[in-house]
Amino acid sequence: MTSPAHSARPAHSARPARSVQPPQPLALYGPDFAADPHSHYRQLRAHGPLAPVRIAPGIDALLVTDYQAAVDLLRDTHTFTKDPRAWQATVPADSPVLPMLGHRPTALFSDGDVHARYRDTINDSLALIEPHILRAEVARVARQLIRDFAATGSGDLVAQYARRLPLHVFTTWFGVPPEDSERIVDGIGGMFNSAEDSAAAYADLVSVVTELVAERRARPRRDLTSYFLGHPAGLDNDETVRQITLVMSAGHDPTTNLIGNALLHMLTDERYAGSLHGGAMTAHEAINEVLWQDPPLANFAAHYPRHDTEFHGVRLRAGQLLLVSFAGANTQSPPAPSDPGVRSGGSAHLSWSAGPHRCPAKQPALLIAMTAIEQLTSQLCDAELAVPASELMWRPGPFHRALVHLPVRFTPLDVTGDTALSAPSEVSISR
Repeated sequence: MTSPAHSARPAHSARPARSVQPPQPLALYGPDFAADPHSHYRQLRAHGPLAPVRIAPGIDALLVTDYQAAVDLLRDTHTFTKDPRAWQATVPADSPVLPMLGHRPTALFSDGDVHARYRDTINDSLALIEPHILRAEVARVARQLIRDFAATGSGDLVAQYARRLPLHVFTTWFGVPPEDSERIVDGIGGMFNSAEDSAAAYADLVSVVTELVAERRARPRRDLTSYFLGHPAGLDNDETVRQITLVMSAGHDPTTNLIGNALLHMLTDERYAGSLHGGAMTAHEAINEVLWQDPPLANFAAHYPRHDTEFHGVRLRAGQLLLVSFAGANTQSPPAPSDPGVRSGGSAHLSWSAGPHRCPAKQPALLIAMTAIEQLTSQLCDAELAVPASELMWRPGPFHRALVHLPVRFTPLDVTGDTALSAPSEVSISR
């Protein structure tokens, strides 16, 4: 569960420390950033491997846009902690970024043995999901969702497909009642948007999961909520709630965005011939290119120096907020040097993070996205964008890269006799 305290290349530069900053931290929220984040990353790189940014009004951070610096930070558990409480004490209690960055008893905000205990619970529970069962369930749900709009000849591939498919899978895994599913997705979306209502959105998400955990504590069932509660780590109810909300939020919104961004890539890149089935490249290639160029979780992985230090030539204060720009580091040009084990091959992007906090749900998320896209391309072969790509809107917020909508048109399909989306008779896990 842990990695070496220091990365293969030293995180601390031998060069004299410097503190080069633009006159004003660059804002990573609002419509300008949402419309063109990569121009912001280029501006930030001009100031070195770390540069000051503003992630909400009055909330500043240092953003790592250099690939090697990002790898060093993610691996260095000796110099940096994931516990935000020292930084959080300096932030207004109503800050819209706290639902994403504020401390909770979860694997995301823990180090050492505490992190290992939470992480083991997550890893062992997710391991119960058999890939072939998951693929079959995703395909079943995908076909039913497509039937809902296939006869009309048009649809929104975000609202009607990319958002609903992971939602159905995640709520089925955890045994969430159907009437609470929209509260789950609204809570997760509100967190990532980091808007004024983000705290209320997160509170409602916690409320739904708290009720679910209490019910499963009394009456266990064959779902992941019950397995979290029954894990040998012995999590109490609140710890269980927090791990489940972490898995849901880290799984649903990024997976939705990965599907949507990959579909947009296939619809706009000429190698795909402007349609979902007309090009020479595959869904796997589209997903991999999106993970390199427009990862669904663009800026995150908060770290805090344990003491005053110097990192890649920049002086840092104890408790100062550092974020990793997965999007900025992945698209660094020319690529930064790195040891062969870090950046060799097409899968060496940082979109799944690295080090001890690397995403534990990489394989299920990839399988969901791949299956979702393959189902869509096999049925809506001639789908094309219904509006110019320049008119598409992106959700504001510093952390994600997420489309608001993805309208398409296609030849209507005959869906006579098809049934509406229904829940499976059993939860799709192995035991």
